[in-house]
Amino acid sequence: MIQHQELTQLQQQYANIFEIDANLDRLVKKIELLSYVNPLNIEKEKHQFFASKYTANPVFRYPKLKFNPYKIHRLFFSQRLERIEDADIRSMYKEIIYYYSNMVQCIESIGEQKRFHYNSLRVYGSPTEKDVENARFILHFANEPTTADMEKVYTADQAKAYFEDFSGQYDFPLNIKFSTHIAAEAMVSNATQSLLIKRNTKFSKNQLLTLANHEIGVHLVTTYNAMKQPLKIFSNGFPKNVETQEGLAVFSEYMCGALTLKRLKELAYRVLASDSLIKGYTFSDTFDLIHNQYKLNRNDAFSITLRAHRGGGFTKDRLYLSGLRKIYKRYQKEESMEPLLSGKVSLDYEQGIHKLYSLGLAQKNTHTNLAYKQNLNTNKTLDFILNNLK
Repeated sequence: MIQHQELTQLQQQYANIFEIDANLDRLVKKIELLSYVNPLNIEKEKHQFFASKYTANPVFRYPKLKFNPYKIHRLFFSQRLERIEDADIRSMYKEIIYYYSNMVQCIESIGEQKRFHYNSLRVYGSPTEKDVENARFILHFANEPTTADMEKVYTADQAKAYFEDFSGQYDFPLNIKFSTHIAAEAMVSNATQSLLIKRNTKFSKNQLLTLANHEIGVHLVTTYNAMKQPLKIFSNGFPKNVETQEGLAVFSEYMCGALTLKRLKELAYRVLASDSLIKGYTFSDTFDLIHNQYKLNRNDAFSITLRAHRGGGFTKDRLYLSGLRKIYKRYQKEESMEPLLSGKVSLDYEQGIHKLYSLGLAQKNTHTNLAYKQNLNTNKTLDFILNNLK
């Protein structure tokens, strides 16, 4: 861990970098996209959608903005980047500002269908042909028989107790909050260093192991590692960090033996749901594709469709599968995951991160992912699939 005296010396030596980094930190604290894009009326609209026999497209309501988007844009682009002497770091911060600005445009257009969708594409991109082919390849495998581990019998309170016990392996505090306004069963809020659990949900034993290794083993590990870094950019996130972070998180599920073909298919459905946005599908069209054509049960099909269509067309979910593919290939080459666990970082910026390390502007990780120490996966079908993704 960096000592106070060392940090002071760094801040003096690289004063311009620290000033811009701190300015961006103050601005970015207000713009956690996921806290705005999750609808407030999911359950009500789900009930009405099912009652309409899947024909009436849901009308979702979203939280009100707590910041002035124009003012934040102006402050982003008023940063004096020319003061950063190192050309590589200057260029990196320029790309970071564009990325955050795109994120603000996403938030201010939530609920505005096409406008939000195009803004989402700028931040998260669209599934490639290879992504869609990989998704279809996964979906043609026969489902595994259901085991007792898959039965949803644990309450949200039992899940809380499980996560608290699991986090005992890690040397950081676990702050758990219940929520009714999240699309996932559980998720990490980076801004509050909290694990959010969906209140009225039942969990299976496998799901608890999956979520613990995904959310605590990666998302909270990178959250707490980032907090120890000299620069706030590690906490706020590098451009394209979602693909890398979700890839690491699903790979953690694989290494701990929790990843199933059913879960891999869920990631494949997400790619197809994201792809349906480009084709101009409505909510009910995408639901029809997943539920009627691919025969996924209606609750899971609704959840996947909701995640893709929230805000007006949100393509973030397509990145889980491509992220897993990239991280798995890295594992096969026996390359270290540690640089990628140093915060909300991205494979695309690994060279820049190594430069920050060489200058003392990044520090060795305080926490690591325990699942990465040993491969506990015994599912040969998963290995075959992961080895054959394009």
